[in-house]
Amino acid sequence: TPEVARAISADGVLAHGPTFMGNPLACAVANASLDLLRAGDWAGRVAGIEAGLRAGLAPLRDAPGVADVRVLGAIGVVQLDHEVHLPRATAAAVAEGVWLRPFRDLVYTMPPYVCDAADVARITAGVAAAVKAG
Repeated sequence: TPEVARAISADGVLAHGPTFMGNPLACAVANASLDLLRAGDWAGRVAGIEAGLRAGLAPLRDAPGVADVRVLGAIGVVQLDHEVHLPRATAAAVAEGVWLRPFRDLVYTMPPYVCDAADVARITAGVAAAVKAG
């Protein structure tokens, strides 16, 4: 909900780094994720995500304040020439239905391999909104 998103993003209250920190539930989730990865065409999915990230983020290369746009596999990064304004960028991304966690001068995404083209398009729209706001 918007209320939960505001509470989580307020002043970095719930900022976290690595999601899998060795607890039993996280390990079970990691093992299930590895099973899914091995069972499917992960390389094909990554290639599709990469193509979607390239297409969706390319227009940002010429946006004001953008220093660089990079895509490698299922990782997309927009580097700004200034620090991201976290509250504005977060609100803009959430308005697009996407949760991002910008860092310093970076607005980045690492979509899970289960994302389809529509998901990636929505994610890149959220990145674009965050870049324009932040």
